[in-house]
Amino acid sequence: MRSVGLEYAETAPVRLVFVAKISAAPEAVFEAFTDVEGWPRWFRQVKDARSTDGGKGREIRLMGGTLFRETVMAADPHERYAYRVDETNAPGLRALLEEWTLRPSDGGTVVRYVFAVDGTAVLRGAVRAMRPGLRRAFHQAVRNLDRMVAAA
Repeated sequence: MRSVGLEYAETAPVRLVFVAKISAAPEAVFEAFTDVEGWPRWFRQVKDARSTDGGKGREIRLMGGTLFRETVMAADPHERYAYRVDETNAPGLRALLEEWTLRPSDGGTVVRYVFAVDGTAVLRGAVRAMRPGLRRAFHQAVRNLDRMVAAA
């Protein structure tokens, strides 16, 4: 895997960007992001998640068996949470950075998610084709997160 910086969220060959507004405050959303072990409770595609290296890393296992070992690139309280994939068993993947940004809005939060990726031509095409499914997964996860925070 290629080591990329935060700027990759804007420069990757394939970028999928999704935005949603939720009622939860940015502080609560950010707290849920940094509670790595809690991700499976609100992000259905995440089967298992654990923090590594004293919070500087993450290990994420998705439904279907894909594994990501990641480095947390940014954890700006109430504003941004980003991580880079350093190791994976996903074939064809060369670089992946995911960035979540939070902006207060009318008592809630606008959540912006960037999926910045590079890989083989086949992988890049597959990611583009998966845009509708990834959009649904994002919106479902953010709705679940909003409900979870409201119930806490």
